[in-house]
Amino acid sequence: MTIPPLAPGTATAGNTAAGASVPGNTPATTAPAPRLRSLDILRGAVMILMAIDHVRLYSGIPSGGHTPGVFFTRWITHFCVPAFVFLAGTGAFLQGKKLGDKGQLARYLLTRGILLILLELTLIRLAWTFNLDYSNFLLAGVIWMLGCCMILLAVLIWLPIDAIWRIGIMIIVFQDFFAWPPHHFPATWQGPIGRVWEFIYPAGLEPPPGVNILYVIVPWIGVMAAGYGFGLILQRDPASRRKWCLITGLSLTALFLVVGTIKLLTHPAAADAPPALFRLLNQTKYPASPLYLLMTLGPLIALLPAAEKAKGWIARILATFGRVPLFYYLLHIPLIHVAALITNYLRVGNAHGAWYATAPFTWFPEEYHWGLPLLYLVFMIVVVLLYFPCRWFANLKARRPDSWLRYF
Repeated sequence: MTIPPLAPGTATAGNTAAGASVPGNTPATTAPAPRLRSLDILRGAVMILMAIDHVRLYSGIPSGGHTPGVFFTRWITHFCVPAFVFLAGTGAFLQGKKLGDKGQLARYLLTRGILLILLELTLIRLAWTFNLDYSNFLLAGVIWMLGCCMILLAVLIWLPIDAIWRIGIMIIVFQDFFAWPPHHFPATWQGPIGRVWEFIYPAGLEPPPGVNILYVIVPWIGVMAAGYGFGLILQRDPASRRKWCLITGLSLTALFLVVGTIKLLTHPAAADAPPALFRLLNQTKYPASPLYLLMTLGPLIALLPAAEKAKGWIARILATFGRVPLFYYLLHIPLIHVAALITNYLRVGNAHGAWYATAPFTWFPEEYHWGLPLLYLVFMIVVVLLYFPCRWFANLKARRPDSWLRYF
């Protein structure tokens, strides 16, 4: 991603926070920019998509398959985590511009990161499982990863903005390097060092007992840092912003298609392999490969101009969800869990709560799996029920923008 130079006289969060002047020795005294509704709309859209995947987890439907319905039910949700992480970085940049103080921004990122980690290990883990036995199952999931990345970003923001997004892209592209030390010096990486390293990047070492690591820090800290640098584009005037979003997003998407197709053609498929389109789109998520991130972040960035122009009731609903991402997340998991228990009881006369004792890692007999129509019916009911508390909380948060509610 190339960040275009700002037009003369345009102040950025980096130089206003430092008290610098724009060209012409005019003091930078720009007012805080209004909240970008397009980001809320895109964030809200991927939050709704996330609910599809989490209903799928409780339904027993596998993560992908040879049939288009099952494959694309999983594939469409791949946009969620890259969007969350990337836009979290962008949101941090915009928050820094609003605060005008890197120290305040660093404290905000640090405290919010700690809050996210604590929530993942306590309330969110309980919501997934409805199981109070924390000794045998803990989850290092997406919220844990977001918290860790925010803490690291609190350190990175002290670097020049160009250094931040370049470091982010290097981490994404050269992420395999983080598996190199354990493989070449296995004796050194055994024991406590290896257990810690598995949280950074998977290298086949032994994680801490009872901890399931779903999301590692690398390459996601790179995605967040790149998102922070992307804030420079969003500070441009609307016409230039839309142009550079399209250029950046379509370029990343085209790069995915070119590199992904070359990889597909140079790796012959087995006789029972899925169709070529499925193989192209089925990129590695754990950990997120560069191709996976090109496939997801390219279209996301390219859609920002469309989100900026979106109007009507659908846009309002999406923006409402997008303004309260953590509140939505904390509500939607227990609601989906309860919906799954009720659905099981109505279908087979038993809620089968034990099937979800280690959710999101679930397993139960194939004859009890839901069909896709039931999955989407439960998903739609869940989203409708979520809208009303999210609308209430979004209005409350808007009335008290500087309170603790901003953490949610």
